[in-house]
Amino acid sequence: MSIVIRIENLYKEYRLGVIGHGTLYRDLQSWWAKVRGKEDPNTLIGQSGNVQVKDNILALNDINLEVKDGEVLGIIGRNGAGKSTLLKILSRVTAPTKGHIKVRGRVASLLEVGTGFHPELTGRENIYLNGAINGMDKKEVAKKLDEIVDFAGVEKFLDTPVKRYSSGMHVRLGFAVAAHLEPEILVVDEVLAVGDHDFQKKCLIKMGDVASQGRTILFVSHNLGSVRELCSRTILLEGGRKIREGETGEVISYYTGNRMNNSPEKDANSLLFENNILRFIGARSLNASGEACNTFTVQDNIYVQVEFEVLTHRKLLEIHLILWNQRHEPVLFTYDEQNKSSTETRERKPGKYISTCKIPGDFLNDGNYHVQVQVEDEIKTYFEDELCFFDVSDSKDPEGARGCWTLGTGGKWPPTVVRPKLKWDEKYISF
Repeated sequence: MSIVIRIENLYKEYRLGVIGHGTLYRDLQSWWAKVRGKEDPNTLIGQSGNVQVKDNILALNDINLEVKDGEVLGIIGRNGAGKSTLLKILSRVTAPTKGHIKVRGRVASLLEVGTGFHPELTGRENIYLNGAINGMDKKEVAKKLDEIVDFAGVEKFLDTPVKRYSSGMHVRLGFAVAAHLEPEILVVDEVLAVGDHDFQKKCLIKMGDVASQGRTILFVSHNLGSVRELCSRTILLEGGRKIREGETGEVISYYTGNRMNNSPEKDANSLLFENNILRFIGARSLNASGEACNTFTVQDNIYVQVEFEVLTHRKLLEIHLILWNQRHEPVLFTYDEQNKSSTETRERKPGKYISTCKIPGDFLNDGNYHVQVQVEDEIKTYFEDELCFFDVSDSKDPEGARGCWTLGTGGKWPPTVVRPKLKWDEKYISF
């Protein structure tokens, strides 16, 4: 396959802080004072010299990448890793500071809600406008119009200005336009998170269809399950650098495993919530001996412990745990008041609490997991994500859930969310 995107030694630098004083007049005043060796007239009283921030940050740092024709490339990483900046440069929204980019083919981009839409134009007018931007004439767009409208589900609002569309309608129409106008290269940022679950699934199917037609897709998402399902190859960005590239499953496993940072717990010693209801101290994973641990086998019991301090008396305050796997799928949900009857009190007196939840052995499948804590009181719900990480490996013990079951020569358990050891009853009925 031929190369359709080649990136060589790409850098993108941003300057932090305020550039200039906000008006040309004041900028000229400061420049003229500097030329004459005078004090800057725009300096605030009590300050001396130029107080503007001049720190720079490299959003992209020496990126080298090749993408082949018809390839579906995933781009993953933490917030601020440089994913969106890379796509903006490829889409020519912004220019690189240094480096070379060669793109062969027409690029359609969906970088954020409402990208490329004029708010005063109707949905129909924006479809034709986007088609013209992508080099299509009116007849070509007209052939695709019904298909676009049907996919987006905005038929009733087609002749309504898009400024009155909801964010979900923006995304549906934007994706429909980008995917149906036959681009050689489709660039999709983390915008599908705005749509509902059914639409996200519909978009993934459509992107799969686009890929099957031999077109190239660059897909940025925090939904690792979607990346795994759609992309054959993935790159991992961190701090503006490309630190991993390869088969999607291997890169995702590296990413989720690396986020564990060899630490089974994460502490937060400052107030988590502004209303001073609760001070969150930390969360950790423990083994059967009560020791902090982040490596287990599928047969091990895993204890997730949450430590917190209640600052004011609450009639209701529950600690919820949500466990996520490496495909960013929710595996289980539980809460610390689960075992109480409806007649028992659920109030919390001020003081320190330690709540521990047991995840039994022979329940989880092998893989990487992280814990999200959700705190709910009588007023609202709060979230704190990625509080502790742990890894579950396959013990391959025939006494466990696996038994003597194998798949081919590798004996790899199917990628199910859980793999519990359940009780089976068997009854023999003679002929």
